Amino acid sequence: MTSILTCPGQGAQQPNMLQHWPEHPVFTQARTLSEAVLGQRLSALDHPEALQHSRSVQLALLINAVAWGRYLFSQGCQPNGLLGLSIGAYPAAVLAGCLKFEEALELVALRGTLMQDAFPEGYGMMAVQGLDRYQLADILARHQAPVYLANINAEQQCVLSGAWAALDAQKPALQAAGGHCQPLRISVPSHCPLMESSAQTLAKAFEAITIQTPEIAYISASKARVLKTPEAIREDLAMNMARQVKWFDASRLLVERGLKVAIELPPSGTLTGLLKRLMPQGHCLRTETTRLDTLQYLTQPDTI
Repeated sequence: MTSILTCPGQGAQQPNMLQHWPEHPVFTQARTLSEAVLGQRLSALDHPEALQHSRSVQLALLINAVAWGRYLFSQGCQPNGLLGLSIGAYPAAVLAGCLKFEEALELVALRGTLMQDAFPEGYGMMAVQGLDRYQLADILARHQAPVYLANINAEQQCVLSGAWAALDAQKPALQAAGGHCQPLRISVPSHCPLMESSAQTLAKAFEAITIQTPEIAYISASKARVLKTPEAIREDLAMNMARQVKWFDASRLLVERGLKVAIELPPSGTLTGLLKRLMPQGHCLRTETTRLDTLQYLTQPDTI
């Protein structure tokens, strides 16, 4: 596998991210379909106030990634795989041909509502730089606080989930061990057992959805492996809100399998930065800051 598209997760959102698309039929179709399914204008999803709510954030990220991914496909880009972080798994599944876009819109609207309703306030996520997963696990075990290791993004970059009071209480121990703590723009405690009940409710909604065998490789950041069957992909999408994100392990697996090109769909550049650490000699690029002809060239099957 030489080239992939990556789809960012919650925390990457930006105000008005759906308002500055290029003039192209792919974007027009994405806007028309999204507004028809959701019954609201896209401007109601990506203004600053709306982005305080998980439903709006997750829908905006889904719509943006699908629109940009389909645009790249229409321009001749041919990646070998798709890898999404958290909510990014949904546009990855759509672009891989596993899930219909209109069904993804309905599922993500439900996903965001379930997560927000379960934890309307007082919970969130905090990034920790400078400590690895084992150091963090040891600190959390010693203090026995209701805080969970949610994301393993890099060798020494992880994310914790829980109540803000519990997260704040962990800061002295984390900082004393050499960690740097940074609250994230996420208002729910994702990727931990606190989300298990909401994930089970979402799984029931998935029972009415037909998942197709992927046309392009679908890589799970929760399992850190390529998933090939509809059953495995269904379970991965439904339950990923309650599962730990193993981004570092998934990325390392792809590099070991020959990954040379990783193109991050808008917005943000977080995933690009994480991958650069593992493939310094490869091409880790952001869609919106890279020439289209470069993206076309690097995603041709015989380029690398």
